[in-house]
Amino acid sequence: MKAVVLAAGEGTRLRPLTEDKPKGMVEVAGKPILTHCFEQLIELGADELLVVVGYKKQVIINHFEDEFEGVPITYAHQRDQKGLAHALLTVEEHIDDDFMLMLGDNIFQANLRDVINRQREERADAAFLVEEVPWEEASRYGVCDTNKYGEIEEVVEKPDDPPSNLVMTGFYTFTPAIFHACHLVQPSNRDEYEISDAIDLLLHSGRTIDAIRMDGWRTDIGYPEDRDAAEKRLTGGAEVDDDEAVQAVDGAE
Repeated sequence: MKAVVLAAGEGTRLRPLTEDKPKGMVEVAGKPILTHCFEQLIELGADELLVVVGYKKQVIINHFEDEFEGVPITYAHQRDQKGLAHALLTVEEHIDDDFMLMLGDNIFQANLRDVINRQREERADAAFLVEEVPWEEASRYGVCDTNKYGEIEEVVEKPDDPPSNLVMTGFYTFTPAIFHACHLVQPSNRDEYEISDAIDLLLHSGRTIDAIRMDGWRTDIGYPEDRDAAEKRLTGGAEVDDDEAVQAVDGAE
């Protein structure tokens, strides 16, 4: 299975850490965030890494070159930061089967394999790792509403009145049907092509998407303090509150 990693973001909130590098190259526990992503994806069975780059892309390309631990890397360039659906379309020509998608600014220590296993059961067109957050924080996320079978019925990006407190975490599996949906997405009020809108189009076309609840933790490295929190968890340091360690997945900056 191929794996797509979205790593085109500028990381303005991470400055000064990103003044001379993209946020995927910010080090956590002694290695770039992207190295953590690549290691996990290869452990999950990725046989090719498709990496979407943008801001200071040459830093990533020079560091990893054309392979990682023997797995080939193909780069795609997102010239303008127009959202995750727009970024995903840059790799469309390289994918003709089910694939993994990971946001390249997340550190996971969670049950990612459960998502892969659900996709391989061929009972769903996509599967997402999701987590519960406090209700008062749900409006910062892409929020999922599910039925009693754990199937996603609706996805809403940062709603004022969230239908649930179950949110997307930044790890997904898809069939190629997602690309058709991405082509149909219209710009949001942020003037971006949102992956949540593409997912909602899939749902309205009758596709089945399963929500896999997270067992473990993840940190979106959005701010310098998030990097510090992830390092503490990875190195066995002092525990940190979930509110500090887990931030909203806002998409590529």
